[in-house]
Amino acid sequence: MLPKQFTGGCACGAIRYKSEGVARYMGNCHCRDCQQATGSAYFPAVLVKQSDFKLERGDPKWFERRADRGHAMLRGFCCECGSPLFLINKASEGAMILFAGSLDDPSWYAPSRDIYVQSAQPWDQMDPSLPKSDGLPG
Repeated sequence: MLPKQFTGGCACGAIRYKSEGVARYMGNCHCRDCQQATGSAYFPAVLVKQSDFKLERGDPKWFERRADRGHAMLRGFCCECGSPLFLINKASEGAMILFAGSLDDPSWYAPSRDIYVQSAQPWDQMDPSLPKSDGLPG
């Protein structure tokens, strides 16, 4: 069961956030940008409505990069400890995307699919039971 509200933050505690609504989407993104942002095989993403999201402490540093379709992707991280925390995809107005590893209790993370699998690394062991696509769902 998904929590109706949850909290998270960076490794050093300088940044804290809260979501007062349930996660709207959870999935693993295997695009090259997400690989670079996480330093790993994929980005475990938790999407919440921006209106449910509240930054309770700290000011993240933002890095902007253009996606392959031309829209801005802003990645927020702690400038003290370097923890990746947030993603704002300007093609998805009204959404805040959280790094599952930044959740205080990431045990409830349950991805519904793998996306951008054409970019997946050959050493990445994806869950065979999850649907796969080479782009965004929908």
